[in-house]
Amino acid sequence: MPAVNNVLVVGSGLAGAATAVHLAGRGVAVDLIEITPDVAAVGSGITLQGNALRELRALGVWEQVEAAGYAFDVTGIRAPDPHGSVVAEIPDAKTGGPDLPAAMGMPRPELARILCDRATEVGVEVRFGTTFTDLAQDEAGVDVTFSDHSTHRYDLVVGADGLRSWTRRALGINLETRSIGMGIWRAFGPRPASVTRTDLYYGGPSFIAGYCPTSDDSLYAYIVEPAQDRSGLTPDEQLATMRELSEAYHGPWDEIRETLTDPSRVNYTWFETHVLDEPWNRGRVVLIGDAAHTCPPTIAQGGAMALEDAVVLAELLTERTALDQDLWDAFHARRYERAKTVVDASNTLAQWQLDHVQGDAPALFRRIAVLTSQPA
Repeated sequence: MPAVNNVLVVGSGLAGAATAVHLAGRGVAVDLIEITPDVAAVGSGITLQGNALRELRALGVWEQVEAAGYAFDVTGIRAPDPHGSVVAEIPDAKTGGPDLPAAMGMPRPELARILCDRATEVGVEVRFGTTFTDLAQDEAGVDVTFSDHSTHRYDLVVGADGLRSWTRRALGINLETRSIGMGIWRAFGPRPASVTRTDLYYGGPSFIAGYCPTSDDSLYAYIVEPAQDRSGLTPDEQLATMRELSEAYHGPWDEIRETLTDPSRVNYTWFETHVLDEPWNRGRVVLIGDAAHTCPPTIAQGGAMALEDAVVLAELLTERTALDQDLWDAFHARRYERAKTVVDASNTLAQWQLDHVQGDAPALFRRIAVLTSQPA
């Protein structure tokens, strides 16, 4: 008999959807609530490295992901010169195993849809436009009041509701989420034939410019600048700003820039970071994914860490017979240091870029590859 019979998952992102799929697939009754009205995720594209692909395969969605995304095994480094000259080609480590690509880009909304469809397929009850208004727990369970005034009792509540987690606030946890001093412009658009992998341009007027193919006919492009208040810009001004910043970058960027015509496909956010000290649970409510740890996307590991949280939590909940301190100790032993190491490495690379000093970024990539090639 598993440690839990019924679970509420708050948030339908990678951590939440994956947790729901794993638990429901092993016989646990799962309700998944999402405050937004539908499955369409905000955002442009996502880069998934091998360890993320390994977890997506375990979720039973690899065929759909492979068909929807764009795989590649090499990252290019280009110069901010008039030709966008290639200065290095770095083979990416196959951290998910030799039978999976090293990396893949795909549209975020498509990945969200695939995972939500899989959750429904395995019996998860998914409710959009819904959140909770109260959590009242005792030693045996959690009584939840929902925004539609309905109530239900669960053995466990999983807060997988992201960076600004409402579940975290409801638990009274004060966690400092800080800007690291960088802001990122992202745009989603058509893929030129010349874009067949991620290329990174270091230097020029911005910290970094890059792009990642997300399907046969799409990509997302990004430019990282010093963090600043861009909230006063109109959508047209945001588009014009990103186009202006991109003028310093050439090669495939010359083709990408010509496609930057739709203001609705451009967004701007800051790089932010936090790590919640263990424990991540308060009694029978636990935080995972970005609710517990978030990192700037400098090494593209945020999604992978969320998926790993999900598989470890579900494994322990279904292989153990009691939701006790031993279970939580095992969960934190497997997840806290690993997630913190990835967050620290992401911040280290960001600081290297901020400082504009010589650093051994490839060596950092290699160390992370060794870590993430091991199972969660």
